[in-house]
Amino acid sequence: MLRERIETVEERIQAAARRAGRARGDITLVAVTKKFSAEVIRAAYDLGLRVFGENYVQELQGKHPALADLADTEFHLIGHLQSNKARVAADLFQVIETIDSEKLARRLDQAPPGPMDVMIEVKLSEEQSKAGAAPDELPALIEAIHGCANLRLVGLMTMPPWNADPEAARPYFKRLAELARVHRIEKLSMGMSHDLETAIEEGATHVRVGQALFGPRPKAQA
Repeated sequence: MLRERIETVEERIQAAARRAGRARGDITLVAVTKKFSAEVIRAAYDLGLRVFGENYVQELQGKHPALADLADTEFHLIGHLQSNKARVAADLFQVIETIDSEKLARRLDQAPPGPMDVMIEVKLSEEQSKAGAAPDELPALIEAIHGCANLRLVGLMTMPPWNADPEAARPYFKRLAELARVHRIEKLSMGMSHDLETAIEEGATHVRVGQALFGPRPKAQA
């Protein structure tokens, strides 16, 4: 079942890339494994996936010992990061996609083991539940990150309001791409299981896909 789901998602990515006149190699599939066990991650790894997204530092911390031998995996933190967990996150993740404040950037900059890639999470909706920096906060935050010797700013990330219609997300994806052009930032993390095609059409370099790969999340931690 997992093999078939991976193949289906891959076909969707390739078709969207063709429609957009883009190269498949320019798009990274981030397999979102929130609430799924280390065994599920290993099964996905055995089927060729290498980039995984987790929402919680503590959750990956619990899974990591069982995955330590998978040396070429890349873990992205795609959930909110509290500054007091920056040191632990720096040990576990290769990419932090959710920088939203100068304070958090400074905390990560001071955490071992050294240089790491980061993205800024941008809040483009009015939803109170959504985290991220406002567009008008980007210049100062970008400057602060550039001043951090151990951080490499590689992209912007956003999460639009949930809507079953993939087209509803398009204005948010367009806006993030516009901000990236203005600030000369290369990568865009946007799009999930239901709207990854729309995101790719608008320039996503990273799509975060969970349910389409792994099915519904377990109700309890595995």
